[in-house]
Amino acid sequence: MFNIISLAIGLVALTLALVAFMPLLGWANWAIIPLAMVGLGFGFLSGKPAGRLLNLAVIAIGAFRLFMGGGVL
Repeated sequence: MFNIISLAIGLVALTLALVAFMPLLGWANWAIIPLAMVGLGFGFLSGKPAGRLLNLAVIAIGAFRLFMGGGVL
């Protein structure tokens, strides 16, 4: 059950992260990364790695986008 919750949160965060790749929307990653961390927490409670890996990927994508935009853009 925790894996399904983690995957659902990860898919929502991934969708939002893809939208945040648009110019001038990089600031949204400041909200997307904590959302993915919540999903990661549910993933750690699960026995399966799928939710964990998805949320880790979303965190990496969001962090990379923040790095490329200087933390704002």
